[in-house]
Parts: sequence; C-alpha cells; structure tokens
Amino acid sequence: MFFEPNKRDRSILKHDPFKALIAPRPVGWISSRDREGRINLAPYSFFNAFSGDPPIVGFCSEGEKDSLTFARDSGEFVWNMATYDLRFQMSETSAPLARGDSEFNHAGLTMAPSELVKAPRVKESPAQLECKVTQITQLVDMNGGITPRFLCMGQVIGIHIDDRFIADGIVQIPLMKPIARCGYQDYTVLDRVFSIKRPEGAGNREGGG
Repeated sequence: MFFEPNKRDRSILKHDPFKALIAPRPVGWISSRDREGRINLAPYSFFNAFSGDPPIVGFCSEGEKDSLTFARDSGEFVWNMATYDLRFQMSETSAPLARGDSEFNHAGLTMAPSELVKAPRVKESPAQLECKVTQITQLVDMNGGITPRFLCMGQVIGIHIDDRFIADGIVQIPLMKPIARCGYQDYTVLDRVFSIKRPEGAGNREGGG
C-alpha cells in the first residue's frame, strides 16, 4: 500500500496510521509553572531526546497549550517519566481542565519541589529531568506555510533518579517500566532490553548515538 498523507483511503484506513508507525515514542509528561505560580501537568505524544552533550529534550505542542505557554513564560519545564504503574494517572492529566485547576490533584499525584527550576516534579515518578528552555520553534510545512505546532526544546540541567533503580552504576530501566506511545489509543511498556555490540567506530559516524 502507498498513499500520500492527505489522500489516504478512509474506507481502508479509518484512522491516520502515521502516529502508529513512528513508535514507540517516549511520553512527554511535562510539568510547568508560569510566573504567576500556576501549575500545569500534561502528557505529550511527540517528545524525545535530541542531543547528549549538552543534553537536550523537546516536546511538540499542537496549539498554544498551557505547557507551552507556561514554559515560554518561565523559561523552564520538567519531564517526568510515565510508567506502567502511573499509566492511569498519566492519562487523567490529559483531561481538559480549566486553566489554574490542578492536574496533580485531579490525577491524585503529589507535587515534589525541583532543585534548579520552579516547576514541580511528579513525586511518584521514578525519574525526572529539570530543563531550561533553549528555543521554541513554530513548525512550517514544506511550502513554508505556518502550522499551529510548536517545538519546545530544553536543556537538561538537573536529573532525578530513584535510588531503588540504580545497581552497579547502571540505571535499571526495565524495573521502572516506562511506557511509550504507539498511536491510536495504544501504549506499550518497556520491561526488557537486549544489547547489540556495534561495529568499531560506529559512535563516530554521522548521527552518533
């Protein structure tokens, strides 16, 4: 099957498969605080790491939602790892609450203070990244047309990891059971990993990794 994204046969593909194909994607569970002290917590389907040195992560907001506007206002945000144990609470934080209403309270989560930014962390999450906004870019299409999508990038300036998940100097990611987005209403859980020895010098090639 081949189709152009805006011309798919909806009698065959009722729902857009694009998000399902780019999978799994880390959940961008973003907590933010504006200058007035209002707090927001929301999950983002488009989130990832973009650089290791300096460590930079980013989330894409479809429209100027609170996470974006709060991060723009304060210059800060926090990424919280969404896990299998927190899957329902994570989902509840996507509810369309009025600005100023607490997603933390709505989902039964606890705010924990950060060390270097004012935005709070999700205490129940096993790992969090404190970030300073480095750039916010409004996305354009191939014809230069402006879209209502905004990519918010942040440099990680502080990392929190629950000590229970560190052994022999290695973070035991499978024990954390982070969840990832798979499109539609689907998620997956990372509960096992495997290793592959890369070719000698592969880390020096374009793309790194």
